[in-house]
Amino acid sequence: MPIQKVEVERFSLTSSRPFDDVVAAIKSAIGQPDIAEFFQATRSAKSFPDLERIVQDSVGRTGLMLFAEFDLGDILRRETESMRPRIVRLVVGNPLIMKEMVRHVPDAGSYAPVTLLIDERPDGVHVSYDKMESCLLPYGSPEALAVARALDEKVTTLLRECTS
Repeated sequence: MPIQKVEVERFSLTSSRPFDDVVAAIKSAIGQPDIAEFFQATRSAKSFPDLERIVQDSVGRTGLMLFAEFDLGDILRRETESMRPRIVRLVVGNPLIMKEMVRHVPDAGSYAPVTLLIDERPDGVHVSYDKMESCLLPYGSPEALAVARALDEKVTTLLRECTS
């Protein structure tokens, strides 16, 4: 099986806002459905329009929703018995956007939903996102790249808003 190298562009910002404020701002802009209920509802949808409605009801003002949240700093904090470091990984996306990329590049399913990484460092709160367009570039699909660019714009706008 061939191995393909995928070069990823990372979008990063540093904010002077408090960690909790940045995380709260991001979460307030994305839908936060009960994920088990969401998947139950999507599996039970009788038609594609029903599925679209379920997704649209689950996304926030940005058109994105939270799939999972991981407190990556938890184990480090336990080891040091400290309040630091604070590192959160949010897995966000929109199944309808993912569908459009996967339609043209099945491997896009390896990258979506996407990760937002928020971590607190001495110089501020860092937010990072690996741009979807860079992940899909090697596959050469103009259609998938157009969807990826739109997703990247949506995510980077969200991060700019939430860190300023």
